[in-house]
Amino acid sequence: MEITAQHVWLMISAAMVLLMTPGLGLFYGGMTRAKAALNMIMMSFISAGIVGVVWVLWGYSMTTGNGVLGLFGNPFTSFGLQNLIGSPDLLKAGYSATFAIITVALISGAIADRAKFSAWALFVPVWITAIYCPLAYMIWGGGLMSAGGAVTAMFGQVIDFAGGAVVEISSGTAALVLAVIVGQRHGFAKDPNHRPHNIPFIMLGAAILWFGWFGFNGGAATSVEQAGLIWINTLVAPAAAMLTWLITEKIRHGHPTSLGAASGVVAGLVAITPSCANISPLAAVGLGLVAGAACCIFVDLKYRFGLDDSLDVVGVHLGAGLIGTLSLGLIALPVNGQGGGLFYGGGVQQLIAQTAAVVITLLLSGLGTAVIAGIIHKTVGFRVSREAESAGVDLSEHAETAYAFGEMGSGFSTLGHMLTHHTAASAPAAAVRAEQHAKEDSFA
Repeated sequence: MEITAQHVWLMISAAMVLLMTPGLGLFYGGMTRAKAALNMIMMSFISAGIVGVVWVLWGYSMTTGNGVLGLFGNPFTSFGLQNLIGSPDLLKAGYSATFAIITVALISGAIADRAKFSAWALFVPVWITAIYCPLAYMIWGGGLMSAGGAVTAMFGQVIDFAGGAVVEISSGTAALVLAVIVGQRHGFAKDPNHRPHNIPFIMLGAAILWFGWFGFNGGAATSVEQAGLIWINTLVAPAAAMLTWLITEKIRHGHPTSLGAASGVVAGLVAITPSCANISPLAAVGLGLVAGAACCIFVDLKYRFGLDDSLDVVGVHLGAGLIGTLSLGLIALPVNGQGGGLFYGGGVQQLIAQTAAVVITLLLSGLGTAVIAGIIHKTVGFRVSREAESAGVDLSEHAETAYAFGEMGSGFSTLGHMLTHHTAASAPAAAVRAEQHAKEDSFA
């Protein structure tokens, strides 16, 4: 088969989406404290390494083909992708792998500064296998919520073009559950802000995410007309969300911030993900305006409820994912004059279908993550020690620091000294421990 423009576009889109994961690492790395920046970037990178292998072995098979009760595909159908050699479906396998990679990487932001790297590396393949692959199959691969599926027959056809439920709601829900299980960072109650240490990293990461999102949303376009609609919507929704986030921030807190601009962009991108090919540009602007303002308020709720969602995964990805997915019940364009959202005279059927998809996703990701993370937390343990957290997870987990100056560049000797003397039973050692706990944020 000769290579076509569509094949080339799919390859480019896959590369763009893959770039989003290190972009996410920069975004998250800048948002956390200096002593945890490398760990956050590494959590994104290891997600790519693990999921890339899982996807070739059984992940892709679980999202396609003949399924088991409409829940997931047979993991041995294309085990190792051997049967796809010589087929253009290999491109689809590669493209879909990049979605799985960034979905699980998104979750890591909820447990910044305090998670064991080994526990995260164990969580990634299990979560992808048990949560992401079944969801992708049910909505995109021919399962319960696909055309002809049992849920579709009961509630109507779900619209999720690029992953509002599969990617955003599932990762946001998992982040919420994981943040609850792992618990707050030490000092969160006294200093809930834990301010970002590198705003330029955040802005650069957000820019890379916005760039890659054109491939994320547009890679599956099947016509020039559809691609044009997706491109414009992916431009205007985050643009509008950024504006209303900044306005809301100004009203609520007195200043529009760089972090707010970057977060607004991401909120708009999340909101437009499920609907990028199914709403008008004007509706995309409206969706962005709503998502930006709403998510700015959502991220503040974590302080009220004492939820240490470190990097606002729940407020942005779950919040905007819900807004974007449910909004299709109101603003989805009719297809060939049929259906559409409530505002287009399509009735409530589409809203019912979208609500069913949301409920199923929340239950599967919420309950599944609770089981997976709960077992890991009770066995391996998800949290580093208090001393290691105070020294910084970059040192305790990787024996590295992001910046080579002052104490931050002193290498792992600082950690070794700290942990060695922690075991001493003398009164001076106890005093040192107390002082370290009181000043645990001084490395930021």
